[in-house]
Amino acid sequence: MTDLPIRADLLIHGAALVATVDDDRRELAGGWVAITDGLISGVGGSTAPMPDAERIIDAGGCLVTPGLINTHHHLFQNLTRAYPPMTSAPLFGWLQSLYPLWTAAIDEEAEYLAAWVGLAELALSGCTTSSDHHYLHPVRAGDLLGAEIQAAVDLGMRFHPTYASMSVGESDGGLPPDDAVRDEDDILAESQRAVERHHDRSHGAMVRVALAPCSPFSVSEDLMTRSAELAERLDVRLHTHLAENSEDDEYAIATFGMRPVDYYEHCGWMSDRSWSAHVVMPNPDEVARLGAAGVGIAHCPSSNMILSSGIAPVVDLRLAGCHVGLGCDGSSSADSASLWQEARLAMLQGKLKSGADAMGARTTLEISTRGGAGCLGRIGEIGELSVGAVGDIAVWKLDGPIFAGVLDDLIEGWLRTGPHSAWHTVVAGRLIVESGLLVAPDLDEKLGAHAAAARRFQPTD
Repeated sequence: MTDLPIRADLLIHGAALVATVDDDRRELAGGWVAITDGLISGVGGSTAPMPDAERIIDAGGCLVTPGLINTHHHLFQNLTRAYPPMTSAPLFGWLQSLYPLWTAAIDEEAEYLAAWVGLAELALSGCTTSSDHHYLHPVRAGDLLGAEIQAAVDLGMRFHPTYASMSVGESDGGLPPDDAVRDEDDILAESQRAVERHHDRSHGAMVRVALAPCSPFSVSEDLMTRSAELAERLDVRLHTHLAENSEDDEYAIATFGMRPVDYYEHCGWMSDRSWSAHVVMPNPDEVARLGAAGVGIAHCPSSNMILSSGIAPVVDLRLAGCHVGLGCDGSSSADSASLWQEARLAMLQGKLKSGADAMGARTTLEISTRGGAGCLGRIGEIGELSVGAVGDIAVWKLDGPIFAGVLDDLIEGWLRTGPHSAWHTVVAGRLIVESGLLVAPDLDEKLGAHAAAARRFQPTD
């Protein structure tokens, strides 16, 4: 702990336990956290002196953690949540049933509402930073990236949207319909404009932008390669889907003559600038290569199960050197945007795949926080409670029947019991969720508008 501020903006004190997830992985009984000007200005245990503060929150009986980080999402998809024709289809058939609905109805208003509602749902689950992989940009639809950034600003969430893209339509052997794809030169020009308009490089930035060709089955090799080159030149991060399921493997071998990870490397993506979603199907040699390159992995356990894609080798990927974070994925495949739920499923899947002792709650909390920070290139800035890091905090109430008997290990209890939502969610020192409720005064209005927009995405025949 450094010298205390004379007066903090916000002080959270008296926690049963503060899990800092800092470099030393300190766990502070009776701990407190102070925030000044949006950054953490002090952290201490029960005997450490605390600063005065403009606002004080009593966290008695609560677990305090860094805010959780969502490293992969498609926020627009909550407009077709639990759409019946796709509830029993694997990846390719699922996508092909939904692409036409999405392309026909998406516009700036729908994108704004989907992003606002999706980010609000994430905040209720203790999430403070979210990425979004928005790859759908029909020419007539307007500035969809700008619309979702405005939603994040209005709600107060820290946001890492990606300017994503699709350029290979059905007539050229891809999965998306032809009216869902864009010219590749236009995509690269729009990618650069998005970075110039929205990317904030400052410490504690609320908005940063990455480049994100959608997947091997919806963009060309040339776009994959040129996007990697542009990201290097602009010094921004890269994101895509990778090795998602057996269909993905088969497509890459048939189309490119190589497995997805080989193709990824062939296109210049095998670097610590990139993070990729799913990575369910790598073989041991590919796991080692991804780890040696420092590639980030967005693990999406719910989506991988719903689409019957498999279980990612998360334990092996972490041991190999990958930053592994969590992703909710789009609401049409995972349907629930709860980072807490993804964390619990990641723990259970890790035990199932790699052994009962291979994935405990502390490892999973680290994946949910520091791992996500590594994927987004922000280790030391987000995903931990340390002086100088952002003031993004989740406070978890540990009472009631579901926590009865949790006495010895509050972190294990937090993740092994449930379901669970955050009691308070703080972003940059500002309460987004307070006492279990979203702070936004216009929630009902937004939900009504979202319902009206979602009706436009239903088929008309």
